Amino acid sequence: MSDRSARLQALSQALKERILILDGGMGTMIQSYKLEEADYRGARFADWPSDVKGNNDLLLLSKPQVIAEIEKAYLDAGADILETNTFNATRVSQADYGMEALAYEMNVEGARVARQVADAKTLETPDRPRFVAGVLGPTSRTCSISPDVNDPGYRNVTFDELVDNYTEATRGLIEGGADLILIETIFDTLNAKAAIFAVQQVFDEDGVELPIMISGTITDASGRTLSGQTTEAFWNSVRHAQPISVGLNCALGAKELRPYLAELAAKAGTHVSAHPNAGLPNAFGEYDETPAQMAEVVEEFAASGLLNIIGGCCGTTPPHIQAIAEAVAKYPPRVIPEIPKACRLSGLEPFTIDRNSLFVNVGERTNITGSAKFARLIREENYTEALEVALQQVEAGAQVIDINMDEGMLDSQAAMVKFLNLIASEPDISRVPIMIDSSKWEVIEAGLKCIQGKGIVNSISMKEGVEQFKHHAKLCKRYGAAVVVMAFDEVGQADTAARKKEICKRSYDILVNEVGFPPEDIIFDPNIFAVATGIEEHNNYAVDFIEACAYIRDELPYALSSGGVSNVSFSFRGNNPVREAIHSVFLFHAIQNGLSMGIVNAGQLEIYDEIPKELRDKVEDVVLNRSPDATEALLAIADNYKGGGAAKEVEDEEWRSHSVEKRLEHALVKGITTYIVEDTEECRQKCARPI
Repeated sequence: MSDRSARLQALSQALKERILILDGGMGTMIQSYKLEEADYRGARFADWPSDVKGNNDLLLLSKPQVIAEIEKAYLDAGADILETNTFNATRVSQADYGMEALAYEMNVEGARVARQVADAKTLETPDRPRFVAGVLGPTSRTCSISPDVNDPGYRNVTFDELVDNYTEATRGLIEGGADLILIETIFDTLNAKAAIFAVQQVFDEDGVELPIMISGTITDASGRTLSGQTTEAFWNSVRHAQPISVGLNCALGAKELRPYLAELAAKAGTHVSAHPNAGLPNAFGEYDETPAQMAEVVEEFAASGLLNIIGGCCGTTPPHIQAIAEAVAKYPPRVIPEIPKACRLSGLEPFTIDRNSLFVNVGERTNITGSAKFARLIREENYTEALEVALQQVEAGAQVIDINMDEGMLDSQAAMVKFLNLIASEPDISRVPIMIDSSKWEVIEAGLKCIQGKGIVNSISMKEGVEQFKHHAKLCKRYGAAVVVMAFDEVGQADTAARKKEICKRSYDILVNEVGFPPEDIIFDPNIFAVATGIEEHNNYAVDFIEACAYIRDELPYALSSGGVSNVSFSFRGNNPVREAIHSVFLFHAIQNGLSMGIVNAGQLEIYDEIPKELRDKVEDVVLNRSPDATEALLAIADNYKGGGAAKEVEDEEWRSHSVEKRLEHALVKGITTYIVEDTEECRQKCARPI
């Protein structure tokens, strides 16, 4: 067993026994040395052409004894885990000083210095080994936020550039002797996803695997990261890394951090860490919270069972860490909760789907192949109005939005990237998860590099063989996405219930048993085909799909099902009322048999019970294939219902004559807000108590 393996075994055991102590602020301690420009330069960088004072990572090369002294002081104060002084040791951050070429060396030396200090302390107390966390900081750029307020789609760094930066840094940290990789102070989750991608890629390529620690930053009382995510949404976005711990640090003091830490402790099925600031900064940017004050707040965290790892960030010093260590020593570590398996997605906000969830509406109107209006807007590069289409879908009730840019005369990849970057600047849209929809893998992958939340890939399949299927699945897993899996194999699309079941079962086994893909993140699309086409072989298509949904629910644990609902009514294009009735009847029966979600026009879903009985009965005969002449019977009455469809129903004022309770019910279902104030007030006045 290697020394690192032995240390990691000791770390695992220690986490079971007690709350571990992380070190405190590095920048705070460096400032206490009052170093000048010459100190930062040292002999090696005496002639460097630009100022380097403030480049704390450079001290690893010019004055490593300062860093070693600080780290030793933290271990003497009771720290178990040292963070390497590599917060800005990436090329993109070192570019501010023209020192990009030194990034790798900084990471090696950062880990090496910390390793030497930790090992020396372990020799003093062999029964309590000390550990080194190799730090990957957030960099000085953001991948999901434009630095130009006048150009929200612009980015000054790409996902691929960040992956390259983090890959180099990770290799340096491993070479220098780090025990863990700590991705910390995450203010933009897309940056963190790039770091996770890079770290896992290094593990695969180099045949080494270290535990990953992840720590996000809630920037203020809004309870969100700088890039807009809530705590739970952030966790959903990074949980695919399977970290040994997830936590929060920086920006807030311990008192202000508590509600978000409590939320994380309840939601995360792994260890939880915190390293808050020493209170909030005063008017001079300094931190006034004393060790005793901070320890008192942190002790309550431990007493409430919120902590597995605790340390300090800005403003904290060895006395702070000593006080914290003493305060939490008598409390047991947080017990990791059993978190039920579920598909946990996120935009700016979390969205969970499990077997008990209501049907999920996936908005279809931001799909070039399904919306002539959206296709025209994208071709004209009228992204302002295209964003309005997306917003309308969310406002109409879409809980996920499907985005597809597949069009022969369009640069689909560029259009996908531009639209997703613009969506990121629109919180009313980006609050929901994104479904990246394309038949081209390069478009899907480009889209995955733009979304900070946990989205859905639509789709992958065995169409091009098992190896390609597995390759795409592994990448989706590394990007942190759920997947739609089409019932499509080397032979072709499944069109019968037997073939749908066969392909879904085979795909499920490969994904779960060979790729290690989380079953709760698998969403099968057993292919919705048009009914009532006049071709006898098509008559059972809806029944076959519904039967496949029941099979997925009953036989493929935790997997979900989905489909493009508008396909089923394609033979009645041009007759919206009949199409909407077909969609409603089809969904009514498919949902009862386990259909989890569907790609729909969220604003035009007819209510099953409100379909005229004559039309509903004829549609039901078609959908359920109850009669050989069902298609002819529906065609015979179809023209009687031709008109504006659900859109006309929304405009129809007849519903205003109903009771206020019925009016409110109708408005909620249809998404009508015109009369909401007066109807709510009328209802309130009828009630003895308003709540």
